[in-house]
Amino acid sequence: MTPHTLGEFEELVLLMVASQHNTAYGVSILEGLEEELQRNVNISAVHVVLKRMEEKGFVSSHYGGITENRGGRRKKYYVISAFGKRVLDEQHELRNSIYKRIPKISFS
Repeated sequence: MTPHTLGEFEELVLLMVASQHNTAYGVSILEGLEEELQRNVNISAVHVVLKRMEEKGFVSSHYGGITENRGGRRKKYYVISAFGKRVLDEQHELRNSIYKRIPKISFS
């Protein structure tokens, strides 16, 4: 097992960042998660995870331009790093390896 495992919510946020390549920011990640999970997600939780993953080197960020419709505030965009992609791939392989060991079970 990799020493860089992800918690369930971290994995979901990182997957959303990767799937929204170069266009992921807090609200777009939140909306994507809510659509996929069919439940409400706290925006603060998303931001906490993004900050933690940036500190770990799983994602990098940059600011977009200032826009009038955001009251002069800029969006902070996130992109998965090569290291983050490798950790995500390892997590995926681990889950699939375990899943494949489930025996065929009949629930008749």
